Amino acid sequence: MDFAQFSQAVQRSVGQVVIGKARVVELLLVALLSDGHVLIEDVPGIGKTTLAKALAASITGSFARIQFTPDLLPSDVTGISFFNQKAQSFEFRPGPVFSQLLLADEINRATPRTQSALLEAMQERQVTVDTETYRLPRPFLVLATQNPIELEGTFPLPEAQVDRFLLQIRLGYPDEAEEEQMLIQYQREEPLAHLQPAATIDDVIALQSQVREIHVSQDVRRYLVRIVRATRDHPSVELGVSPRGTLALARASQALAALQGRDFVIPSDVQHLANAVLTHRIHVSPQTRLRGRTPDQVVAEIAGTVPVPVAS
Repeated sequence: MDFAQFSQAVQRSVGQVVIGKARVVELLLVALLSDGHVLIEDVPGIGKTTLAKALAASITGSFARIQFTPDLLPSDVTGISFFNQKAQSFEFRPGPVFSQLLLADEINRATPRTQSALLEAMQERQVTVDTETYRLPRPFLVLATQNPIELEGTFPLPEAQVDRFLLQIRLGYPDEAEEEQMLIQYQREEPLAHLQPAATIDDVIALQSQVREIHVSQDVRRYLVRIVRATRDHPSVELGVSPRGTLALARASQALAALQGRDFVIPSDVQHLANAVLTHRIHVSPQTRLRGRTPDQVVAEIAGTVPVPVAS
């Protein structure tokens, strides 16, 4: 299965359950093939859980969901070691993090200690419990959600954790036609219950290994770096994008180019992903926020002002 076939098959499969979110599904596939993670910031009831389940079912991946609450413990995420009296030895009982697609629902409701339990898993693809290290299954994709409206009793994610999310996306409300189609589709049965796999985990792993072979020319590479560096010098930005963000934008651009059937990255790939990859990695100044400008607008301005390389 090549990239184009994979993209079309999975988008068609997820589209049977989630109506009108082709761009969002494409971004999830970018994260999946880039071996990254996604932070979804949107109001309840938009379909975040359904989207995660549909993606997992479409690639035959194992799925787990954690409802983050203030009393959630790190061991509820990673697992515990317990003493088996029958075997007279300690055994490890894996937590929900040992899945290929993990939905971390309302991640900002857990305490910082519990939030940090995901750091090693997200970055190193492993979990350490009682000095023992356990590898996580491949592929490993974290879809974390947070509600931007209801902030009472929440704990803002630390910068170290936010920076580990490859993308931040929003689903948004469906339009009128999409919402009517949703009513028709869900009238008699739950489409998710009958969703057939569109690809396998082996397909995903094979394509992940090919993404890094997508060519990035010197001109496009310089263009990408200039966009990132511009976030550090922009007068509205207090904290610009880290070098990890530079690597993230490059990997995501390679994945997007591959999904669109190309073996090389073009400037529009970088522009298309700049908002999703960079917005959550910058901090705008208080004066900028008072003027009503958002990080999205600042990143869009930067991406629109950096000169685009043209073919000679």
